Amino acid sequence: MQLTITPLYAALCGFILLFVSLRIPPMRRKLSVGLGSGSHAALERAIRVQGNFIEYVPLALILLALSEAGGAAPMSVHIVGGALVAGRVLHAYGLGRSAGVSPGRFIGTALTWLVILALSVDNLLRFFS
Repeated sequence: MQLTITPLYAALCGFILLFVSLRIPPMRRKLSVGLGSGSHAALERAIRVQGNFIEYVPLALILLALSEAGGAAPMSVHIVGGALVAGRVLHAYGLGRSAGVSPGRFIGTALTWLVILALSVDNLLRFFS
C-alpha cells in the first residue's frame, strides 16, 4: 500500500522543525554561546522546544504511517495527523513563550500524548486482529 496521507503530516512537521530550529543559531550568535544554553533562559527554552519536538514526532509519524499502511480510515489518519501538528505548534508556542505552565504547552503535550496513545492502540489492535 502506498502512503498518501502521512507524507502531508511529515512535511508539515518538517516545516515546524525547521522553524523551531532556525531560531537557535541567531540566539547562539547574539549570546556568544557555542554549546548548551550558557544559562540563558530564552536559549534554553528554544533548545527544549526543538528537543521536545525531536523526541516525540519521529515515533508519532512512524505510528501514523503504520496505521495508514495497515488500513486505517483516511479521515482517521487526517484527524490524528492534524492533532499531531496542532499539538506540536501549540507546544512550541507555549514553551517558547514561558518555561512555566501555559495553556499551549499543556494542550500541545496532551494532544501529542493522545496521538501516540491512539496510534499505539490502533497498531496493537491491528497486529492482533
